[in-house]
Amino acid sequence: MGKTLTAVGALAVVGLAAGALAPAKPAFAGDQLTIVSWGGALQAAERKAFFEPFSKATRIKVTEDEFNGEAAKIRAMVETKTVSWDVANGYSSWVTQLCAEGVLETIDWNKLGRDRAKFTDGDKYECGVPSVISATIVAYDRERFPNGPKTIADLFDLRKFPGKRGLLKSPFGNLEWALIADGIAIRDVYKVLNTPEGVDRAFKKLDTIKKDVVWWQAGAQPPQLLADGQVVMTSAYNGRIYDAVKNSGKHFEIMWDAEEWGAANIWVIPKGGPRPDDAYKFIAFATSPEAQANLTKYIPYGPANSDAMALVDPTIQPHLPTAPDHMANALKGDPAFWADKGDELRQRFTAWLAK
Repeated sequence: MGKTLTAVGALAVVGLAAGALAPAKPAFAGDQLTIVSWGGALQAAERKAFFEPFSKATRIKVTEDEFNGEAAKIRAMVETKTVSWDVANGYSSWVTQLCAEGVLETIDWNKLGRDRAKFTDGDKYECGVPSVISATIVAYDRERFPNGPKTIADLFDLRKFPGKRGLLKSPFGNLEWALIADGIAIRDVYKVLNTPEGVDRAFKKLDTIKKDVVWWQAGAQPPQLLADGQVVMTSAYNGRIYDAVKNSGKHFEIMWDAEEWGAANIWVIPKGGPRPDDAYKFIAFATSPEAQANLTKYIPYGPANSDAMALVDPTIQPHLPTAPDHMANALKGDPAFWADKGDELRQRFTAWLAK
């Protein structure tokens, strides 16, 4: 990646006010930051592209934690005034909701030193900064299905592709896919899902495969389910599948139709965190074009900062969710819809699973 600056060298152009990232002072015991992310392939990539270079440049020690994106954990910390996470990698479906509840700090973009207009969906989040564009896709083993699924409707076609399916144990994404498989155009999905009839229609479509679904809850599970032969295809995060192919030699393929695309990874600052100023320093570093482009060397997630794309290795670009071919029929999640309807739909989904 000859055009790409190193993450440390990139600090010269980060341009934070008052030289916030200049490593001019010696490290002290208090100079540390606790950051929670999703674990697995993403967090390993963040460690190389963000955490370690940031620590080297600022002498601020990064302590890592992992979670599966449970909003309840952040809410509980804030409500009990026991916030131990300075920065969290939030999920699009709940960042808006927690922001409205006062659980997250409102982002001051002037303090951040970033142009909000440069960020994909940057205008959608008052309390978050989009980090990378990941995608939930359908993955399968090409040794089992040399002529694998081509459309999201194939996920629901048990006759053409017999066997178990893996799906995230959540209504998020599954209801949208069900409607698309049932003939609803992607542009109309949320309009339909915003009606009682649309919700009924989505659950009715999910009924057709319910007995053949293996439900997963953590990002590491789908590749393992495929590898073990427990499912013949599964929803999965594209980076996990790429990692399984590149680093574990799996014969997995990604079916990109109706990829659930959005700024799913959003840096947030829990309200009442112990080091808000250092949290801003980290987010500024991690969202610089250079650091964002650097991340793509380790995991194929698209940079949320549009200025980073010019720095991405051309051989990596086809593997990104933001590649033009993949975006042509992508489903962009609607965080406002899920903030409004999420609790109601999760309750119905839980009741539906128990039937």
